[in-house]
Amino acid sequence: MSDDNAEVEKPFAVERAKTGRAKCKKCKCPIDKDTVRIAKLMANPFGDGKMKAWHHVDCIFDIFAKQRATTKRIEAPAEDISGWDELGDDDQKVIVEKLQEFEDNAPFKGKRHGSPAEVQPPNKIPKKTPIKKPPTPQSTSNEKPSPSSPDNSFREFRRICADIANVPAYTDKTAVVRKMFTKGADGGGFKGDIVLWCKMLLPMAGRRIYNLQSKQLIKLFARILRQDEEQMLEDLEQGDVADTISTFFESSTAIQRGTKSLLTLQEVNQFLEQLAKMTREEDQVSHFLSMIDRCTANDLKTIIRLIKHDLRINCGPKHILKAIDANAYRAYQVSNNLEAVVLRFTRKDPDAEASTSGASSSSLKGKIVLSLMTPVLPMLAEACTSVEMAMKKCPHGMLAEVKYDGERVQIHKRGHEFKYFSRALKPVVPHKVSHFQDYIPKAFPDGDDLILDSEILLIDMKTGQPLPFGTLGVHKKAQFKDAKVCIFVFDCMYYNGEVLMNKTMRERREILNKRMTVIPNRVVLSEVEEVNDSRDLAGMIAKVLKMGLEGLVLKDVNSTYEPGKRHWLKVKKDYLFDGAMADSADLVVLGAWYGTGSKGGMMSVFLMGCHDKTRDKWVTVTKVHGGHDDATLTRLQDELDMIKIGKDQDLVPNWLIVNKPMVPDLIARDPKKQPVWEITGAEFTNQGVHTAEGISIRFPRVTRIRDDKDWATATSLDELRQLFKKSSDSIDFSLLLSNKPDTKKTGNKRTKKLDNYCAKGVKDGGNEGTTVNEIKPDVGIIGDVKKKSAEDCEEFKENDTRSSDEAFFYAFLNDDYIEFTADGRPLNWIEGRKPTKGLPPDAKPLSEKRPGEVASRGVLGRVRAGISKSVPAKRRRILERTLKTLGAAVLEDVASRCEVTHVIYDKMEIDEGELREYPGPSAHRVNESWIESVVSSCRNQDELPHVVTLLPIRCDCSCTYH
Repeated sequence: MSDDNAEVEKPFAVERAKTGRAKCKKCKCPIDKDTVRIAKLMANPFGDGKMKAWHHVDCIFDIFAKQRATTKRIEAPAEDISGWDELGDDDQKVIVEKLQEFEDNAPFKGKRHGSPAEVQPPNKIPKKTPIKKPPTPQSTSNEKPSPSSPDNSFREFRRICADIANVPAYTDKTAVVRKMFTKGADGGGFKGDIVLWCKMLLPMAGRRIYNLQSKQLIKLFARILRQDEEQMLEDLEQGDVADTISTFFESSTAIQRGTKSLLTLQEVNQFLEQLAKMTREEDQVSHFLSMIDRCTANDLKTIIRLIKHDLRINCGPKHILKAIDANAYRAYQVSNNLEAVVLRFTRKDPDAEASTSGASSSSLKGKIVLSLMTPVLPMLAEACTSVEMAMKKCPHGMLAEVKYDGERVQIHKRGHEFKYFSRALKPVVPHKVSHFQDYIPKAFPDGDDLILDSEILLIDMKTGQPLPFGTLGVHKKAQFKDAKVCIFVFDCMYYNGEVLMNKTMRERREILNKRMTVIPNRVVLSEVEEVNDSRDLAGMIAKVLKMGLEGLVLKDVNSTYEPGKRHWLKVKKDYLFDGAMADSADLVVLGAWYGTGSKGGMMSVFLMGCHDKTRDKWVTVTKVHGGHDDATLTRLQDELDMIKIGKDQDLVPNWLIVNKPMVPDLIARDPKKQPVWEITGAEFTNQGVHTAEGISIRFPRVTRIRDDKDWATATSLDELRQLFKKSSDSIDFSLLLSNKPDTKKTGNKRTKKLDNYCAKGVKDGGNEGTTVNEIKPDVGIIGDVKKKSAEDCEEFKENDTRSSDEAFFYAFLNDDYIEFTADGRPLNWIEGRKPTKGLPPDAKPLSEKRPGEVASRGVLGRVRAGISKSVPAKRRRILERTLKTLGAAVLEDVASRCEVTHVIYDKMEIDEGELREYPGPSAHRVNESWIESVVSSCRNQDELPHVVTLLPIRCDCSCTYH
C-alpha cells in the first residue's frame, strides 16, 4: 500500500472517461471517451458500499441549481472531489470557473449551513466577491490556560471529536474546530490550551511511541478487568480494540468506574506522556490502574484511540490547522513542528521565528519556516502511466532519475550532529545510518548545516549493483556479507543557512553537483539525465527496466520542492499501459484475515497460494487486500468456505505449508473448491517469508476473479518458478520504443483517424465499438507462433525483402491501430503514434486479408472463427477485432461456415439451435475465455478447458434425453 493512507470517501469524484460507454445520469447521453466527467456517490442498491453516478460537467451543475439548499453539492473541489489532484490545470480551471459561475447565480446562495466554503484551491482563480476572513483563534489571556476551564475538560474534547466524526464534509469538520477555538464551550470565547487541543486532535502527528499493538492491549486489559482474554480476542475480530476494551470495561466487576467524566486534557496528556516511557508489562498495568477508576467507558475508549493514534474522526492536520489559519498547514508541511506552528499562528509567541533553535529560518509567505533537525514532509510522486503523460506534466523538460529500490532517508546535519528521518518522519534505526557521520563530512567538505533528501540501499561490493528492497534489515547481514550500505543523494533543501526549496530542480541539482564529492559505494549522487524528447524518455525507461531497476522518477526542471505534494512522477513497469507490463499470476484463495475499522469482522485480507504438484501440497505466495469493491467483499463473506483457526499454527491442515507469520484467521475448508483470482503486482520477488520457494509478488492487488479457471488450471508452483525466472526478460519494450518524437507536441492521448493511410475498402465508422482498454495490451507481445507453423514463417521471411521491423499489415482499434511486421510481430500498441511516412503502399487492414494470406503471421494465424449469434452485438465486435488482431479469420457468410475451425460462445452451455448455427463437425466449440487465455499468454492455447457443453435435448417422448 504505501505512500498514502486512504482518506475518508469523498462525496464526488472526477476523471476523464475511459471508454465512452457510461451515460450521463441527467441527459442520458453517452459521455465521450477522454471527456472530463463528475460523479456523485450514491447508495449502492446491490450492497453496502457506494456507487458512482456519472454526469457531464454542465449537467451536474444543472442538477445543483435545481436541488434543495441543504443537499450536498461541491463547495471546495480539493476537499469534496476524489481525483481532483490527478486532473490537469486546464481541467481544474474549467471546473472552478463553472463553480464560480454557479456560485454567482445560485438561487440559494448564502443559505447553506456550515462555514463559508472555499470554492477554489490555492493559487487558482480568485473569487469575484471576497469572503470575510474568519477570526484567528487565540487565547484571551497571556496567562497559562487553566486546566479547570470547561474548554480543557476531556469530556468536551470527546464531544468535539464526536461532532467532527458526524459531519461528512471536510469543510464542516474544519468549521466545528474553528467554532470551538473561537467561541469555546460556553460561547464566551475559547479559554483552553489550543496547543494541547491540536496535539490531542492529531495524535498521529505526535512523536509518542507506545509500542502497544491491539493484541498487547487486550492482554493488558484482560488482566486489569479480570476478563477472559480469548473472549476479548474474539470480540477484537470486529476490528476496533477501543470498542472491545470499552465493552468489557462496562461489564467488569473487578474495578470501579467513574460515573461522570471529570478528567482534564492535561491529566490525560500527562498519563500518555508517562505511558510512552514504559516498556515493562507490569509497569503498564499499574499505570492504567492508577487512572481507570476515574474513567467512564467513553473516556477509556477515547484514551485507547489516542494510544492507537486514530480517533476515528476522519480528519487530518490540514483540516485541523485550517481552523487556525489558512497558511498554518503549509507551515506545518515545512517545519513538521505542530507546537511551533500553532503558537506562531495564534500570536502567542511573537518571537517564534527569531528563537528557532539552532537553525537559520526563511520566511515563506511571511510565516512558513524551515527548522534544521526537524523533519520536513517529503515531496512525493504520483504514478505516471505513459510517456505522453510525462511530457504533458513536464512541458519544460525533466530530470529523469533512477528510482532506487531502497529506503528513503532525510538527512539533517548541524555541525557534528546528525539526524536521520524515514519517509514517515520517524528516526531511522541506527544500524542503517550511524556510520554515515564519517562519510557525509567528506562528501560535503564545506557543508556545516544541511538537509538532504536521499535513498539508502545495499550495494554489492563485488558487482557494484544495488541489492533489492528489504535487504537493509539487521537480520540480513549474514546473507549479504560482501555488501555495504550506500546513500544515493537526489535533492538538497537546506545548505549552510540558505533554504533551497524555492529554487528550481535544476538549480538544486547544480548545487549538489558543485558542492558534493562522491565517496564510492558510500555517498553518491543519484543517476539522472535531462530529457526533453519523448523518444529519449521511452529509451531511458526501457533501459532501467531491462537492468532490473524499479523505474524512474521524473521531475520538472523548473519545479520547486513542495513538501507533501505529489508533483513528481514515478514510472514503474506495472503503471504503464494499464498494467500490461506488470507481473501477474492466477492464484487460489487459501485463507483470510479479518479486517479492521469499517471492515472489522469481515474477511478483507486474503492469503493466496498455488499447488506444488511434486509434493501434492499447497504453498503460499502472497497476501492481498486490494482490488475488491465493497459489494464484492460483502458477497465473498458468504461465498468463501472457510474454517476459523485464529492464527493458531497447530490448527493448520496438513495440505498447507505456511510459515508462522502468514498463518491466517481463517483457512479454506477445501482448496480445490476455492476461487481463482488474478493477482497483479509491481514485480515478482523472493523474500523468503512465503513457502512457494520464497517467491512472492510486490504490491499485490486483485485484478480479476477468474470464474473461467479452477485450481487445476491456476498457476502451479512449476509455472510460478518460470514466471519468476523470466520476469524481467518478458517485458515488451517495443511498447515504449515505438513512440515517435512528435508525442511531446501532441500531448493528447487520442489520435486522429489515419484515413490517409487506410487501404482501399476501409470505411469511416468501421472501427466503432472497440477501445484499447477493452482489448488487453498484452496482445502487443504477439510473435511466438505455434511450432507447426515455424517453417512457414521462416520461408516467408527468406522470400520477403522487406525490413524485419517494417510495417506490412495492421488493424484498427477505434482511433488507435496496430502495425505488424511481415512475420506477424506487432510494432506498436500505443496511443498517439502516427508513422511519419505512412504505411507501405501495399499494406492492408487485417479485416481485408483473405484467410490464407494471414496464416502463420499471428498467434491464431490458422484459425477460421465463427461467433455465435447469441453473443450480444457489442461483445461480438470486441471479439471479432480481438480475433483479427491475433491473426485469425472471422467467417460470417453462410457459404464459408463449413470451413470454421472454432466457434466462439459467451456461455459455457449451449442448446441445440446454437449448435446448428455452424454445422462443421470438427469445429472446436469454445467459450470466449479461450480468447482471453490466448491474449494473456500470447500463445495458442489448448481448447479443452474452454469447451462448452450441450444442454440436454428435450422432447415429448420417453427417451433417456428427456
